[in-house]
Amino acid sequence: MQWFRIDNRLVHGQVIEAWLPHVRAKTLVVANDDLAADELRQEIMSLAVPSGVTFLCCPLQNVAAELERLQTEDPGQHMLVLFATCADARAAHHAGVAFSVVNIGNLHYGPGKEQICEYIALGPDDRACLKYFSDHGVELDFRCVPSATARIHL
Repeated sequence: MQWFRIDNRLVHGQVIEAWLPHVRAKTLVVANDDLAADELRQEIMSLAVPSGVTFLCCPLQNVAAELERLQTEDPGQHMLVLFATCADARAAHHAGVAFSVVNIGNLHYGPGKEQICEYIALGPDDRACLKYFSDHGVELDFRCVPSATARIHL
């Protein structure tokens, strides 16, 4: 099982304490070009990951091949895949990462963005990206934590 989440905070408490157990993930993959190029940030984030959970960072263009490799090595393993932005998730989708649901967990407010709920603010690019997913049959799951009721806003 693979669970895909957009959360600009990437590795943080909700991911570690709520989403990893919910997904029963033994592998945490962060697909983000900036983080993949920053070994110090990777090392810092890895400190939060529990022992027994494999932590990987990879560039967006490599994430499809990396997920396929992981599934080949251990078929049926549970993975949590994190993207920092909607654009990152769309780039991965374009690069061959297939998913039917994407969880939108947190997108910070900024100039030109509209706050649609307490943890998600969308700008025009975010809306276009989420429309892309809807148009391609990807269900949008708006939740901070697994126990929350999924909301659909657009």
